[in-house]
Amino acid sequence: MEGKLRVAGTVGESIVDGPGFRYTVFTQGCPHHCPGCHNPQTHDFAGGTEMELGALLADMLKNKFVRGVTFSGGEPFCQAEPLFHLAEELKKADKHLMAYTGYTFEQLLALDDPYAQKLLGTLDLLVDGPFIEDERNIELRFRGSANQRVLDVQASLAAGSPVWDERYR
Repeated sequence: MEGKLRVAGTVGESIVDGPGFRYTVFTQGCPHHCPGCHNPQTHDFAGGTEMELGALLADMLKNKFVRGVTFSGGEPFCQAEPLFHLAEELKKADKHLMAYTGYTFEQLLALDDPYAQKLLGTLDLLVDGPFIEDERNIELRFRGSANQRVLDVQASLAAGSPVWDERYR
């Protein structure tokens, strides 16, 4: 698999970055700069490390107990093309895919990047919206602030508007 992804880091075994036992990749670079961000070290687009997609995919698939993969950040949709290619291969391996984004679902649909739409089309779940410090709530599952939504991406795409995954409302 050709291509590279700029990453801040990876977690090979996570139970906090989405449902089930997951692999999480933290992309490098974020335009949002949300005050109180959990990962401010991921904001610099020149930071992190470039990883070969093939090596990253191999690492993601080596643990047979990992059920899903989460794209976090940084802002994953700033690297939509390489993530889309990675997501295609992960779907072939029957992995559940989830992403965190500071964009809303509506903003993602309006982005002038065809790969943002393609990446969105591979996802099962999306946590959308910026982190808002005044709405911080540590009791929410898989999100940091009350304005953020956990969306069923396939249902949202079919409806043409955001559809909550009711398990996480």
